[in-house]
Amino acid sequence: MRQKNEHADTRRHQFLNQPTLGVLCIGAALVCHPLLAQSKPEPPDVLFGPLFQAVQQQQIFPDQKTFADAVPKGVPKDILKAWQHQKQQPGFELATFIQDHFILPNSADGYVPPEGQTLRAHIDTLWPQLTRTTQAAGIYDSLLPLPEPYVIPGGRFREVYYWDSYFTMLGLAESGHWDVVQEMVDNFAAELDRYGLIPNGNRSYYLSRSQPPFFSLMIDLLASHKGDHIYVKYLPQLVTEYNYWMDGIEELKNGKANKRVVKLADGSVLNRYWDARNVPRTESWLDDVSTANKLASDIGSGNGEQAKKALYRNLRAGAESGWDFSSRWFSDPQQLVTIRTTDLLPVDLNSLVYHLQKVIAYAYELDHKDALAQQMITNANLHKEAINRYLWNSSAGWYGDYNWHDGKLHDQLTAATLFPLFLHVASQPQANQVARAVESKLLKPGGLTTTLIHTGQQWDAPNGWAPLQWVAVEGLSSYQIDGVAKEVGLRFLRNVQATYDKEHKLVEKYVVSGDKLGGGGGGEYPLQDGFGWTNGVTLMLLDKYCPKNTVCNSAHDIPEH
Repeated sequence: MRQKNEHADTRRHQFLNQPTLGVLCIGAALVCHPLLAQSKPEPPDVLFGPLFQAVQQQQIFPDQKTFADAVPKGVPKDILKAWQHQKQQPGFELATFIQDHFILPNSADGYVPPEGQTLRAHIDTLWPQLTRTTQAAGIYDSLLPLPEPYVIPGGRFREVYYWDSYFTMLGLAESGHWDVVQEMVDNFAAELDRYGLIPNGNRSYYLSRSQPPFFSLMIDLLASHKGDHIYVKYLPQLVTEYNYWMDGIEELKNGKANKRVVKLADGSVLNRYWDARNVPRTESWLDDVSTANKLASDIGSGNGEQAKKALYRNLRAGAESGWDFSSRWFSDPQQLVTIRTTDLLPVDLNSLVYHLQKVIAYAYELDHKDALAQQMITNANLHKEAINRYLWNSSAGWYGDYNWHDGKLHDQLTAATLFPLFLHVASQPQANQVARAVESKLLKPGGLTTTLIHTGQQWDAPNGWAPLQWVAVEGLSSYQIDGVAKEVGLRFLRNVQATYDKEHKLVEKYVVSGDKLGGGGGGEYPLQDGFGWTNGVTLMLLDKYCPKNTVCNSAHDIPEH
């Protein structure tokens, strides 16, 4: 194992120090050019401008992400010139032009398990099906190369995703694939070294934003297997991650925000989601344009363009949150156009930042940098105090998101309320109150519902998501609230198992309330099979509540309580 890890470290070092981002030539027509390692490649909506917009407006592909992931067979300016010329010709068909000038991504067919395969065995055999290797990519490919293999979610998600990967890695570890856990940590470390952030996913169009910062939890996971030296090894990348979320704090005045950091009127510092771009998302371009057009229709003339830019920024910030989309971010729960993600200080994000600070402090201690360790401990304590001052709803007994613009705590209860338990921000009395709220309001027959509001958005009722179930189970258990934790875990596990019994697959999200449980719905795209984080959380729940020496081959085998 040591030899393999040293070899992996060498590959990562070579990858980061090569003079180019690497190239992959598929066929003679694919352009391969050198690109400086520290540069950030342009996304396809920038490279192809009007052509990109025309493809999305004409809805040539059912999924807007398809063309975002297509690989050009030539230099963009030459393709654009050919398009400008050919579209004037009689009988021109844009779909044919795209087929001729781009390599389209393969459609991912669902993996069908062997007859009679148990859920646990199915997940174990899924890992290689979801593993990809991209050590090099074409200069105009939106896919970003990574030095090591990685596990994707599945379905339309053909790349690695940041916060998904932590829950996937839990399952990989449970399956004994610690080598893959190491490789994925090295990939994220390489992205931090190269780009200064872990992007939403390894695509050029994701480089303007990150996702919930789970890197410090990944380091915890790897250190649990390999020892505390892991903290020191990845200390530089942990600090880079922290600097990304705190960028702009130095010159920030009270009551102001800069990128992802906000300084409140009393000097308290908390974080928000934000995106460096204020244009439609590349992967959901037409959806965002349609939303912006509705906004323009609602507000009429005047500041329409500025309002659209603000809307695009908030949609992108919502995507950075991972909860894309949820009434959690809306002024009017039923209206996406009222999204105001950047106005909110989210409880889950700030709990994760607190954990990051604690891990960095511990790594500094191990590295005998006592002054830096003490400073980070001070920062962490201040962050924890601010969470409990601004994000704790004392009258309702749960944690929520704070609107720093309006100076008000958002009164909506969501599954994010459990992050302060998961990351040890809450006191025991606070945890007890959260547990009562969760048990009475969010706990449903099929698991933990994301919110209590039905909107048609995928991060709202009646959907439940695997990562939020695990956050709940672990968070509640860490405060010895084992009964509620077990109910959340068992109900979701039975839901997953029953769906597998009927359909022989795992999916991205599940309906947890109502008469019909099973695969979830809503949002911008159809339900996806795979599915990385569901696989990981399901294995952890099976390990916790249905150990390998017991029989759990169907939903009927999983205990009721």
